[in-house]
Amino acid sequence: MTTDQRPASAPPAGLRERKKQRTRDALLRAALLLFIAQGYEETTVDEITDAVDVSQRTFFRYFANKEEVAFAVQDLVESHFVAALDSRPPAEGPFEAMRSAVLAAWDTVDEAISDLVPIDLYMRSYRLIESTPALLAVHLRRSTELEERIARLLAEREGLDVDADPRPRVAVAAFTGVMRVTGRLWGQGEDTSVAAIRRMTEVYLDQIGPALASDWRRPA
Repeated sequence: MTTDQRPASAPPAGLRERKKQRTRDALLRAALLLFIAQGYEETTVDEITDAVDVSQRTFFRYFANKEEVAFAVQDLVESHFVAALDSRPPAEGPFEAMRSAVLAAWDTVDEAISDLVPIDLYMRSYRLIESTPALLAVHLRRSTELEERIARLLAEREGLDVDADPRPRVAVAAFTGVMRVTGRLWGQGEDTSVAAIRRMTEVYLDQIGPALASDWRRPA
């Protein structure tokens, strides 16, 4: 056997990786469908693995627990935003950079989501998180961690010490507050498309300035 040959029984590395990805994606889709159909807490790992016809050992090779499955697509969405923010031009101000990054992320993330699960399944899983106390508590904790990550990224962009200058955390608090509002309203609405949440996000972000005005009363 020459050095560039491999045993016939060993599949190419690329094929192995694609097979692993297909298994992970199948577990993710099966888990989300079961969570939505019968409830997160009522669904067992055995039910998820039975739906895909794999072992528990295989499940835990890809996911630490059910919680990690429930937030897998949300992880993707958040990472997509952070990457978009990290790539914004240095000349943009902090809030402008966050606004541009989230809108750019919504413009492109649907394809990334579709590579994992159908968009509609992601939308329904988001509603599940919002309506399941155990998942909502985790979601709030994760949101706090994400806010700190974004604040530190902004501070680094601006050459600030995030622990000495409160502005990065204040800006992020205002921004993520809008994100929570739009996410909740979008989840309660009838149009659960990515385009719908992008439109709502843009409208609400553009109201931060007017909302901070000292006088909301209309002229007589």
